[in-house]
Amino acid sequence: MRYQISGKQIDVGEALQTHVKKELGLVMEKYSQRPTDAHVVFSRDAHNYVCEATVHLSSGLTAQAKAQANEIYAAFDACGEKMDKQLRRYKRRLKDHRARSEPVVFGEGSSYILAAEEGATGDEPETLQPIIIAEMEARIPALSAGEAVMQMELSSANVLVFRNERHGGLNVVYRREDGNIGWVDPQ
Repeated sequence: MRYQISGKQIDVGEALQTHVKKELGLVMEKYSQRPTDAHVVFSRDAHNYVCEATVHLSSGLTAQAKAQANEIYAAFDACGEKMDKQLRRYKRRLKDHRARSEPVVFGEGSSYILAAEEGATGDEPETLQPIIIAEMEARIPALSAGEAVMQMELSSANVLVFRNERHGGLNVVYRREDGNIGWVDPQ
């Protein structure tokens, strides 16, 4: 497994890197996952240290966890516990999806960041064309609806756009305000 351990304006020493590799390796080995790479980023938020970990599995799924604490090792340990809890919680579902014969296929799409309306006072806008701030490439996975819900929950995202394996159309799963999951499947 490849590790990328970095810090945002924080020096990540060799001892911390060794600790991260050892502990994260134990979590992955415990659930016999096949990780391809792991990204761990440490940063500061006022007096707390923040640890964000993302692990990409060979099946195409991604698990993410984030935690903060007063000490940098405690922040990583809390993040590792969250990752462990996620993988334990979804172990049965992950085993079912790992049985797929080929890895998840990703399509390409464009992703745009639009400027927010300045001083929205209810007046009619001058133009209906939004101002594009940034344009990026987005990866759109080909998944079943169940896999999409699991991927959304593992990555702690509120929305996931995916190509439905059953019929090839674009679908969206999202977290509703009432806590349930919504699924948009246009015909």
